[in-house]
Amino acid sequence: MKYINRSVVKKDAYALLSGQPVYTDDLAPADCLVIKLLRSPHAHARIRAIDTSKAKRVHGIEAVYTWKDVPASRFTLAGQTYPEPSPYDRKILDEVVRYVGDEVAIIVGRDEACTEKARKLIQVDYEVYDAVLDFTKALDHPVIVHKEDDYKLLCDIGNERLRNLHSHDESVVGDVEEAFSECDVILERDYHTLANAQAMMETFRSYAFMDTYGRLNVVSSTQVPFHIRRMVANALELPKSQIKVIKPRIGGGFGAKQTGCTEIFTAFVTWKLKKPCKLVYTREETFMASNSRHEMNMHVKIGAAKDGTILAIDLHTLSNTGAYGEHGSTTVGLSGHKSLPIYNHVKASRFVSDVVYTNTMTAGAYRGYGATQGQFAIESAVNELADALHMDPCQLRLKNMVQEDEIMMQYYGEHLNSCALDRCLKKAMNMIGWKEKGLRRDMGDKVRGLGVALSMQGSGIANVDIASTVIKLQDDGFYTLSIGATDMGTGCDTILAQMAAECLDCDVDKIITQAVDTDASPYDTGSYASATTYVTGMAVVKTCEELRKQIIREAAVLLEVDAEHITFDGESIHALEDDKEMTLADFANRCFAGGRGECLIASASHCSPTSPPPFMAGIAEVDVDKLTGEITMVDYVAVVDCGTIINPNLARIQTEGGIAQGIGMALYEDITYSPKGRMRNSSFLQYKIPTRQDVGEIRVDFESSYEDNGPFGAKSIGEVVINTPAPAIASAVAHASGVQVRTLPITAEKVLLNKDED
Repeated sequence: MKYINRSVVKKDAYALLSGQPVYTDDLAPADCLVIKLLRSPHAHARIRAIDTSKAKRVHGIEAVYTWKDVPASRFTLAGQTYPEPSPYDRKILDEVVRYVGDEVAIIVGRDEACTEKARKLIQVDYEVYDAVLDFTKALDHPVIVHKEDDYKLLCDIGNERLRNLHSHDESVVGDVEEAFSECDVILERDYHTLANAQAMMETFRSYAFMDTYGRLNVVSSTQVPFHIRRMVANALELPKSQIKVIKPRIGGGFGAKQTGCTEIFTAFVTWKLKKPCKLVYTREETFMASNSRHEMNMHVKIGAAKDGTILAIDLHTLSNTGAYGEHGSTTVGLSGHKSLPIYNHVKASRFVSDVVYTNTMTAGAYRGYGATQGQFAIESAVNELADALHMDPCQLRLKNMVQEDEIMMQYYGEHLNSCALDRCLKKAMNMIGWKEKGLRRDMGDKVRGLGVALSMQGSGIANVDIASTVIKLQDDGFYTLSIGATDMGTGCDTILAQMAAECLDCDVDKIITQAVDTDASPYDTGSYASATTYVTGMAVVKTCEELRKQIIREAAVLLEVDAEHITFDGESIHALEDDKEMTLADFANRCFAGGRGECLIASASHCSPTSPPPFMAGIAEVDVDKLTGEITMVDYVAVVDCGTIINPNLARIQTEGGIAQGIGMALYEDITYSPKGRMRNSSFLQYKIPTRQDVGEIRVDFESSYEDNGPFGAKSIGEVVINTPAPAIASAVAHASGVQVRTLPITAEKVLLNKDED
């Protein structure tokens, strides 16, 4: 193949490296009005009265809006396919505020200085309520986060809002009690993962304007343009036909921008004033008034025979959705359905999940999307089981791991069509020198430990995610590829162009990938759930196949020969039996010349009935200082099965970046709240993410499988790569220090004091 498994340079590489204005705020009109938001200082309160008179008198202020000025409809900010499983539980502004940072008023002015001055002059009289901040006590708590009568559900998710129960679900395979009765060794453990900030470089931002036709245009740094259109329509009580969403380049998302944080406000203000406006979140707002990873508690019970055969696993996950319910039910599902299937040979398994409301910042999507939390628990439990059985943790996994051609009952009954997990683990063992090193080595002042973990994810959401693409043959013989998927730095514009070039036998530079515009682009559910390469990629393949058919049909007309005689090699069209040929450029120009020619446009959609999992094996090597408990990353090796690799450089970068984020989650990142519900970690001074010096050596390799349902055999890679570091590092630290830390992050204090506490 010409372009598959080739390291093609990203199409936007030069623009990004040269600092060209490509991001949302770069493109905003110079005369944009500036929006600032007044936020609640209380975790739970009702607004008795609000005085905006002084703020409105500030020079340059155009308007100040409160809850009395906005539409009354409730909606969700979750970027999900309709009907969203997330409750419609919020308004643009509400009389009741539900966390510190919740929006109270919208201030609009000519510049940032006047809006900031006006914000400080707004006087609010609050009736302060008690708050529920501890999610382990939220269920049936006297404080009810959502009492409103107009609360709306589109799907049955086991919701009981008056109990603070956002959602509940159960999944049982086999007879769990009977399976445990056959076990020689049973462990029960509790694991706790905190909320984590996505910490993307570009904060949340959008701007809006009215176009010539009186339609509302929203330009946004978002992963989900088509879902943003629905959110705006629902919030403003407008038809979707009145709204257009445009996505420029995105300076990182990691799932955070699957939630529509700013767009509702810019859209509302522009619709009211008919003037362009913008809202750019500060770093503090991005930390404490947006969304984070869901904090979760997981209780794991695991049982095995003496020979290491795992017979039963029981998992209960409690998840904190925060003040609003975006992504709550879907995220928690992955904590079990993307961790239990790795050990598919058990006689029985059970997964029970509960998601609760609290008066903390809303949780949302973050790379790994619940699988990260669940696999920290399950993989840590398997590592502890190996230690209890005095077995090598790699050998325990090789004995029990899922294999190709199995039915994964805890993964919605899907057939596993492609899997190289065993080869991934064996290669990782060779890369790290597993057999030679041993789990624990005394290095003098430090002790070195090894730890391992496995991971799986998915490739889009089966029977839900849909992607459409359009490709046009342009004059002179180049192509424009219109997609609805969102490149957020991952390089999907380049990868999809590689697929198109492969299908059409042309140079990749002849494929012009067009950015997302909900008016002009074909529908795509968006860039999340590791869907783009797998789902949108298949749409590209189908579209290009259709265009090739059209080229041959039209060439037969222009050359006056039978279509069966036509061959097309990407550069020229041949009718050898008739001794006729023309270049693609000549053919395209004749199509555009009119007469007998016809402009060629092809389109296709794809929705997959399956979500084939990519797999990963990760091994961590750490040093623990005997005197201080300080943990140092020495080496991290990872081997990934993502099917056929489309672009090796981009796959490697995705893997290295995901591992670095996972190391941050394992060792550094820690969101905490004051007793009154104020987030303490609202800047990079308080919230530490790892630098390049903190992650040690990261080494990545691949083991390919072939997924029949994916484009050129490809599966996803974006999310699976973040899941192994936390459990692998926890086990490595335990082997080095003798202290098993079950509450992230793993700190020197916990190791030194042999205390695992929040």
